[in-house]
Amino acid sequence: MTTERLGVFGGTFDPVHVGHLVAAVNVRHELTLDRVLFVVANKPWQKGERVVAGADDRAAMVEAAVEDVAGLEVSRLELDRGGPSYTVDTLEPLAERGAELFLIVGADAAASIETWHRVDAVRRLATLVVVTRAGWKMPDLAPGWRVEQVSIPRLEVSSTDLRQRLAEGRPVEFLIPPRAVRCLRDRGLYPDTG
Repeated sequence: MTTERLGVFGGTFDPVHVGHLVAAVNVRHELTLDRVLFVVANKPWQKGERVVAGADDRAAMVEAAVEDVAGLEVSRLELDRGGPSYTVDTLEPLAERGAELFLIVGADAAASIETWHRVDAVRRLATLVVVTRAGWKMPDLAPGWRVEQVSIPRLEVSSTDLRQRLAEGRPVEFLIPPRAVRCLRDRGLYPDTG
């Protein structure tokens, strides 16, 4: 029996966008992962009050976005557990199932990873996969990490900017996957405040 190679891509996904999917499919391809789990944060402890959409709404958007993308799936581990979302609490049960874990983060998150809750356990449980884009450099990491770097095309898209576009009634098509756009509109998320 072979060990499953499992990518763990956690985030708020408020909203999910094409940059998230580009990162996930490229990491899956480059590292020959069996699956990449989009782990939707329940209450992201480092975001404070900046989360706009509810956890179930964010999960629904991600489910819509990855619906027909081979090897990408949504995980409700953090939503079902409730409370603050800590990566280590997600990695531990996945490791217990015997998967080889690859924690997918952007270069910005990698630069601050030493501030994470129980970071020593995170380091022990998973290989850190740092996604970089043109213009971003690989951050200096503390010793002891198993690290892979995957470079993706530079896409100037962020959830913060997309929430602003939505609030202003500006188009988000092709920045957010079409099914996720339908989902957020059907659920009345990010209403035009203008």
